Amino acid sequence: MTHTNTHLSDMFSLGGLTAFVTGGSSGIGRAVASGLARAGARVVVVARREAELVETVDELAAHGGEAAWVSADLGSRDGVRVAADAAAAVFGEPDILVNSAGINLRPPLGELGEDVWDAVMAVNLEAPFLLGQRFGPGMAERGYGRIIHVSSQQAHRAFVQSGAYGVSKGGLESLARSQAEAWSPHGVTCNTLVPGFVMTPLNARLADDPAKVAELAARTMVGRNGVAEDFAGAAVFLAGRSSAYITGQSLFVDGGLSVH
Repeated sequence: MTHTNTHLSDMFSLGGLTAFVTGGSSGIGRAVASGLARAGARVVVVARREAELVETVDELAAHGGEAAWVSADLGSRDGVRVAADAAAAVFGEPDILVNSAGINLRPPLGELGEDVWDAVMAVNLEAPFLLGQRFGPGMAERGYGRIIHVSSQQAHRAFVQSGAYGVSKGGLESLARSQAEAWSPHGVTCNTLVPGFVMTPLNARLADDPAKVAELAARTMVGRNGVAEDFAGAAVFLAGRSSAYITGQSLFVDGGLSVH
């Protein structure tokens, strides 16, 4: 290995680390899981649909990654606990926790019932909290940990019916700051990735409107909407050793949408 490669490996390799990625079988979560696995982490992918999980893990393995999957519903506290225990049983307690699972229910606020509110909060905010409670203290005890949440522009501003979804993501970014305050003195960083409009299954409804898609692309500085793969590099960086002094931050991966 050349000196340059050794230096890059020291800075960015995730070799010897274990990652747990929720929502890891599709969209941004899948791209992040792939990035982490290719950087050397052992990855456990957690999601609901078994077929997509199997396909994801097969793909990671095809690229030389060490990966496994756990099928779970993160919409209930018991579901989260079962998922956490099952994931930890595979490669051991995780060093990296990525919360990418999310549901996008956005009826107009006047029609938003308690059932929708509860469902959105359970997956988008409560599951990341519970997983942090489950794994954060152990990371702190071992002196190394990385918690990464996937948020939304709607944590910062309201548009296209933000409803409960925007509230859950605003809470998620506050959660990252609270987790950072609690555990960063012990080597655990907690940060958030903030996407722009990304062409993923979660946004399928909007993707069916070509005029709206083009309008959103025009609002970026880069001139295109995001793709899931845009998040792999940022996640690898935040998951690794070289980002040890970055915590409690919201990193916008949005082609400049938020500042244009």
